[in-house]
Amino acid sequence: MTDRALEGTVALVTGAGRSLGAAIALRLAADGADVAITYARSGTQADALVEQIRTTGRRAIAIRADGASAAEVEAAVQRTVEELGGLNILVNNAGGSNMRRLGTLSVEEIDEMLDVNLRGTILATRAALPHLGNGGRIITIGSVNAERIPFIGSTIYAAAKAGVVGFSKALARELGATGVTVNVVQPGPIDTEGNPADGKYGDAMAAVTTLGRFGTVDEITALVSFLAGPESSYITGAVLTADGGFTA
Repeated sequence: MTDRALEGTVALVTGAGRSLGAAIALRLAADGADVAITYARSGTQADALVEQIRTTGRRAIAIRADGASAAEVEAAVQRTVEELGGLNILVNNAGGSNMRRLGTLSVEEIDEMLDVNLRGTILATRAALPHLGNGGRIITIGSVNAERIPFIGSTIYAAAKAGVVGFSKALARELGATGVTVNVVQPGPIDTEGNPADGKYGDAMAAVTTLGRFGTVDEITALVSFLAGPESSYITGAVLTADGGFTA
């Protein structure tokens, strides 16, 4: 991608108060986009991220929003449009897991995982659609667990991420004539504060990859930024996996 390929665009990244979401927001800003982020609990970190983006000369705002609340998601999209002047790129990054056996999960815990990983993606996308014109981009951060489950405890998380794939493919078909593209990025093990390469299960997860290592956030954000830009205009309904061979 050429430098500043996203100049003149506005992006909304959900669940971007920290970790991979924050890195995605920073990369999109570095490539020229003004960026709105949503967060659920990481308010201090979200505010610090906004200030960091603003020092680069890009506009940025942080919005507290529960991804499972249609009203809060719609309000976040509307605020993005009003304060930043539009919306061109939606990155559905908000997500979370509770890696336990199905029989140990309560109904409330099951609902929470489905809400944050699947329902929230659907709600944010639905709210963004009226504002995305020709050349608009919808990018959802999925997971390799939609395709491969080498460990116990991923039933609901895997189901939700597989749902994201089906939803995105169907929506790509629905939006084809509008010029809006819809794609999924499926990271494998990525070295983040929530899943560090030197953590308890780091060696075991790295061993499942063919490269024998965790990925970096830069390797994921580069792919997201490419999909957000003009050079990806013929890619839609795709699932792009960056997992070091985890699914090989």
